[in-house]
Amino acid sequence: MADIKDPENTILMELKGGTVVIELLADVAPLHSARMKELARAGAYDNVCFHRVIDGFMAQTGDVEHGDMEDGFNLRRAGTGGSDLPDLPAEFSKLPHARGTLGAARSSNPNSANSQFFINFKDNDFLNGQYTVYGRVISGMEHVDAIVRGEPPATPDRMISVKVAADA
Repeated sequence: MADIKDPENTILMELKGGTVVIELLADVAPLHSARMKELARAGAYDNVCFHRVIDGFMAQTGDVEHGDMEDGFNLRRAGTGGSDLPDLPAEFSKLPHARGTLGAARSSNPNSANSQFFINFKDNDFLNGQYTVYGRVISGMEHVDAIVRGEPPATPDRMISVKVAADA
């Protein structure tokens, strides 16, 4: 596993193949980083499916309202919900949407990000300046690469658990 420098700003995401270690960029996107930690600490991301996984692009997850595969799961609605917390304002930066970065998923309104996010499979520079980048995978990208593809996948993969490293 990766050398964790800041456990309070590191996420441990357990997937079927192993642990994905994510460094949150709290200095760049403090509100998005804080939201991910808040939802992780509440257990809201546990068992949430990857509802939109496009080969050569990204894997999207985080619909804590409709995507929990253990509680009220509805694959057709997965990707349409968020948390009961208010939406977040965009925190755009000069950071590129490089392979392994986390981007805040949102509607056409730049200030509508809530709980959903995506992990880039490759450098997606066309997203730069349009979606908030607030984390990067520092270990376990091979587990992200193995997520089942589909929009939605017929048998979606899930985040088994998501924890803040300081709490693990």
